[in-house]
Amino acid sequence: MATSPTPSTYGADGSGPLHLTWDDIGAATRTLAEQVAAAGVPQVVVGIVRGGMIPAVWLAHRLGVRDVRSVEVTHTTSDGINAAKTTLPTTRNPASLGELAGLDVLLVDDIAGSGATLAHTVDMLRDLGTARLRTAVLTVNRANWTREAEPQRVIDYIASLNDTWIVFPWEGQQHER
Repeated sequence: MATSPTPSTYGADGSGPLHLTWDDIGAATRTLAEQVAAAGVPQVVVGIVRGGMIPAVWLAHRLGVRDVRSVEVTHTTSDGINAAKTTLPTTRNPASLGELAGLDVLLVDDIAGSGATLAHTVDMLRDLGTARLRTAVLTVNRANWTREAEPQRVIDYIASLNDTWIVFPWEGQQHER
């Protein structure tokens, strides 16, 4: 399923969290935008709140897509490093997606850990009748990946793979070095 080339790998030694910079995010969104554009620019970009909204907006700008929407889907109980997971992803305010029937949609999140949040959201968007649905993430934490299939076979566009917890620049003071 994946159309992205083999992504670079970070945190291979698993020696603690990897702190990404804004420059890292810029490079990752450029990579993703090139991959997405090569397969056709979507009509709508949907970001998974909270972490997925920043890369979703960056991708929308890079792709020239003005229709950006959000949906809140969570699978952790807090924001801390190695936070506990809920049994199943939880969706709040799915009506925020609006009408997606017949549209080409790009679903974006900052990270895929187990893959459950992305899979849950993909199912929800398919139920809304999207004509084409693609997925993009800045990174996959393979240490948490629980799916039988490799991430590249499940997620259409992946900027990088890693083996440790990721701290994004927008996550605030709780993760400061």
